[in-house]
Amino acid sequence: MNQAAQRLRAAYVALDRDQRFAAGAAIGLLLAMFLPWYEKNVVITGTRTFASDTISAFGAVSFVEAAIFLVAAGVIALLLARADERPFHLPGGDGAVIFAAGLWASALIFYRVFDRPDVSGEGGTVGIQWGFFVAFVAAGALAFVGQRIRVAGRPEPRLPAAEPDPPPARPPAPGSAEARSRARARSLVRDDFETALVPRSDARTEVVARRDRAVTREDARRLTFEPPGDGSFDADEPPPRPGEIPRSRDDA
Repeated sequence: MNQAAQRLRAAYVALDRDQRFAAGAAIGLLLAMFLPWYEKNVVITGTRTFASDTISAFGAVSFVEAAIFLVAAGVIALLLARADERPFHLPGGDGAVIFAAGLWASALIFYRVFDRPDVSGEGGTVGIQWGFFVAFVAAGALAFVGQRIRVAGRPEPRLPAAEPDPPPARPPAPGSAEARSRARARSLVRDDFETALVPRSDARTEVVARRDRAVTREDARRLTFEPPGDGSFDADEPPPRPGEIPRSRDDA
């Protein structure tokens, strides 16, 4: 209950004066439907005495009363959504929709003056009660404030698709730390590698078991070395010692 009251208070603060007026008119139209709209008079059977009873709009529900209820509830839902700043667009804007809703409700109420509910019984008549006029005034007020909102032209919340794209990132200033960092990263990228396609028949994978242990002296003694194809070592390089791994010619 407290959350609902806080939400209504927040919605009241978020709406402007005309929107609050429209919400009040819609709520008034909705509440007016509980007031006496019609007065039914019938002759009591066997006597000449009239019996009277009052009927609200919900006591004689038809297409007219249902449409008026939907109009009032729709305007209230629209204003609550605008208070929450929900982004959506209505044809003609909120003011045009509220103005049309007020005119439609007024036309329905005026039509109900001539098309009153049917009454069964001898000498039955149906009159108009004061609640009927309250509803007509609320519908007219709704149309009036809808026109004010339409003329004011309050902008609607922007749709997410209408948000502008973020500006592109500006390049770093020459000589800055970021520029030097990017240049250093580009220098580390090598572009001298080529990719060769190998047939599936020649492709093979060799699995070598890895032994995570240190090289012992016994392992070094088992190493054998063969001289180059000409049978001699490079004169500038001394022959490898026992247990020493010779350096590759490419590394030289």
